Amino acid sequence: MLPIIGLSLASGVLADSTDRRRLMLITQTGMALAAAALAALAFTHHKSLWPIYALAATGAAFGSFDGPARQALIPSLVPREHLANAIALNTIMFQVASVLGPAVGGIVIGSLGLAWAYAINAVSFLCVIAALFAMRDVPEVARTERVTFGIGAAWEGLRFVFTSPLIRSTMLLDFFATFFASATALLPIYAQDILRVGARGYGLLTAAPAVGAAVASVVLVRTADRIRNRGRVLLAAVGAYGLATVVFGVSRNFGLTFLCLALTGVFDTVSMVIRNVVRQLHTPDALRGRMTSVNMIFFMGGPQLGELEAGLVAARWGAPFSVVTGGLACIVAMLWVAWRTPELRRYRTEAAEPAAT
Repeated sequence: MLPIIGLSLASGVLADSTDRRRLMLITQTGMALAAAALAALAFTHHKSLWPIYALAATGAAFGSFDGPARQALIPSLVPREHLANAIALNTIMFQVASVLGPAVGGIVIGSLGLAWAYAINAVSFLCVIAALFAMRDVPEVARTERVTFGIGAAWEGLRFVFTSPLIRSTMLLDFFATFFASATALLPIYAQDILRVGARGYGLLTAAPAVGAAVASVVLVRTADRIRNRGRVLLAAVGAYGLATVVFGVSRNFGLTFLCLALTGVFDTVSMVIRNVVRQLHTPDALRGRMTSVNMIFFMGGPQLGELEAGLVAARWGAPFSVVTGGLACIVAMLWVAWRTPELRRYRTEAAEPAAT
C-alpha cells in the first residue's frame, strides 16, 4: 500500500504528461518482471525475506503508475454515449476475476506449487501487453494540453479535485462508505463464533459480495446509460449499502447474512459505476490521470483504514457493535455529503457537462 499512496500524485502527473498507452506498456512490463522474479525465488527455494518485500514494493510501485494511465485511457476507447455501459462491463470483468482468480490460484498452488502460480501470473501480463500493442489510433492528450512534470502539475490536480463539487463529493462518499462499513475483516468472527458455520460457510460469506456485484454489473451493462437522476441514485445506493451492513451486523441467520453481504456487493457496484461515470465525464482529458491518482488514495485508504477501525472497535465492544455502528456511520456520512453538496443531489444526465465537452 505504501508505494501506491506515496507515488500516486507523481503517477497522475506522468499519465497527463506522456502517452498513456506507452506508459502502460512500461508498467505492465515492470509488473511482469517483478512477478517473474518472485517465481525465480520460489523455484530456487530462496530463503531470504528482503527480496520478497522489495519485489512486492516494486510491483506495487509499477501498479501505482499503471492505474491512472489505465483509467484515463478508458474514455478514449469508447464513444461518449457508451461510457457508462463500458465502465459497467469493466466492473463485471473485475468482479469475475475477483471470484475466479483466488479459486484458480488455489488450484494451481495445490496441484503445481507456489512457484508455478508466480510464473503463470508473470505470463498473464503478456495478454495485457498484447492488447496494448493491438490498439490502433488511440486518441492522445493534445500536446498543447500536456503538462510539465513537476509539483505545480500535481498541485493543479489536487486543486481541481477539491474545488469540483461533483468530483470531491463522489470521492468522499467512496472513502466514508469503505471506511465505516468495511466489515469483511470481521467475517471470520461471524463465521466461527456468531453463525458457527465453519470454514465452508466462511468461504461462502466471503464470496457473497462478489456474487451480488457480478449480478449488479450484468444489469448495469445494459441500463447504466439510462439512469437519469444519477446523483440521487448514487446517494441512495450508498445509504442502502450502509443499511445492508447494519442488518448484516444484527443477523444471526446464515441465509440473511449471505443476502445482506450480497446486497452490499450490489449497492457498492451501483455506486462504483455511477461514481466512475461522473468523474470521467466531468474531468477534462488533460486532468484525468491526476484525478485518478487522487482517487487512488481514497480508494486504497478507505478499506485499509476501515478494516483497522473495524478491528479496533470490535476488540473493545464486539464484532456486532462494530458492524452496526459502521453501517449507521456510513448512512450519516451519506446524509452529510448530500446536505453539503446540492450539486450532487440535483445531478442528472441532462445536465451540461462542459469539462467533458
